[in-house]
Amino acid sequence: MTKRTHYIAPALLMAALVLSTGCQGSLSDKPPVHLNQNMDFQERFDAQEANAFFADGRAMRAPVRGTVARGELKDDTALWAGRDASGAFVADNPLTVDLALLERGREKYDIYCSVCHGLAGDGQGIIMTGGYGYVPAPTYHSDMLRAQPDGYIYDALTWGIRSMPGYGTQIKVEDRWAIVSYIRALQRSQAASVDDVPESER
Repeated sequence: MTKRTHYIAPALLMAALVLSTGCQGSLSDKPPVHLNQNMDFQERFDAQEANAFFADGRAMRAPVRGTVARGELKDDTALWAGRDASGAFVADNPLTVDLALLERGREKYDIYCSVCHGLAGDGQGIIMTGGYGYVPAPTYHSDMLRAQPDGYIYDALTWGIRSMPGYGTQIKVEDRWAIVSYIRALQRSQAASVDDVPESER
């Protein structure tokens, strides 16, 4: 590097710095630079916007008749509706009942069900015992509810029954079946004898 370039390089750097800071706060009539025009100015219609192309004047179009979203066919009526092909409630949970499903059912039951039905399923949840004036929740340990098929409990959980609201929009289908399995476990736990306990666990 020569002596001359030794002085020129810092001078150019200083000039660039002065020019760049000198633009701060200045106004311009020019539009901002758009590096990707097609993303900022798309030829499309927003929701609820009018569109003269269609006879009804609406930009939003209804799905083609018979359209089903991916994964939402719901052709398994036992799983999705708790009923068989004839419309009767299925007797048994269509999911494989294992410890993981029961643990999931306990978690969801404690969140959504225990406040009314109680942690033991005896209808003595905090909403029922707190003097709030609600219609008493039934116990799961009655002969009538023990005798009901799994689909009946799933249907009540999904759509509600009497004064109980439905939870079909809040709890996904697999979790509803997990709750059904946990309710069955609660029923067995409150009517069990020592013979129901494995000999190694007594």
